[in-house]
Amino acid sequence: MLLQVKNLSHTYDPDIKSNNYTLKDINFEVQKGEFIGLIGHTGSGKSTLVQTLNALIHPTKGEIIIDGQDITKIKNLKEIRKKVGLVFQYPEHQLFEENIAADVSFGPKNLGLNEDEVDRRVKQALEWVNLDYEEFKDRSPFRLSGGQQRRVAIAGVLAMEPEILILDEPTAGLDPKARVELINEIVNLKDKFGLTIILISHRMEEIAQLADRILVLESGKLVLEGSPSYVFDHDSYLEEIGLGIPQITSVMKRLKKKLKLSDMRTDIFTIEDAKQEILKVKRVKDVR
Repeated sequence: MLLQVKNLSHTYDPDIKSNNYTLKDINFEVQKGEFIGLIGHTGSGKSTLVQTLNALIHPTKGEIIIDGQDITKIKNLKEIRKKVGLVFQYPEHQLFEENIAADVSFGPKNLGLNEDEVDRRVKQALEWVNLDYEEFKDRSPFRLSGGQQRRVAIAGVLAMEPEILILDEPTAGLDPKARVELINEIVNLKDKFGLTIILISHRMEEIAQLADRILVLESGKLVLEGSPSYVFDHDSYLEEIGLGIPQITSVMKRLKKKLKLSDMRTDIFTIEDAKQEILKVKRVKDVR
């Protein structure tokens, strides 16, 4: 087991009553190579949770065990940052150097790596996010497009070579083309290097298509967990807590109900899969 979270609770105010904690008695496990989707409405505790996994926040109670070590008891934060990389929602929160090479090299330098190893990691990380090293190394990160800034921010974390990559709304604010390109690059990184990924997103279509498993937070509690098919089958409950389901899934559910097609699948998350399912049901009806 790569990651275990046990009885995790957190409050920003030590004098607050336990029933008002930001995180409340959260338990889950993540296997190596899994793609985890983390969803919940604003204020549900998603960002606080992932920041405890990266040791940016020390939880009030509980354990976070990575590779058999409880990181809440490790004082050397460099060891934790080697294992868990976090990319914030807004790249300007992580970009601050005068050029891209310096920005991406910041983390590896802080690990105490020698110059050759730092250079190797910077070149490699930029290559991984499809930014040519020679073309971009001397450019200011603040003169890039939103999508390019996002890639540089991710490259800076990848240069640390973490086992777990956490992405907090990585496509927020991007146009559709840049969003698709970035998601494709994230998937390629996972497939190529066996990364374990935890993705926060409010785009249910994104989560449904990418995640092996989904965690749902509500008011600081883990209230639902399972495969995309299982989680999005709880559409009434998700709507009740301020979330929704992928649009195409909703269309399939309404179509199934309207046409009284008991054998139609509704755990559908792409237009192409919906098309194939409708054609299959139509063929069956025609045969009958």
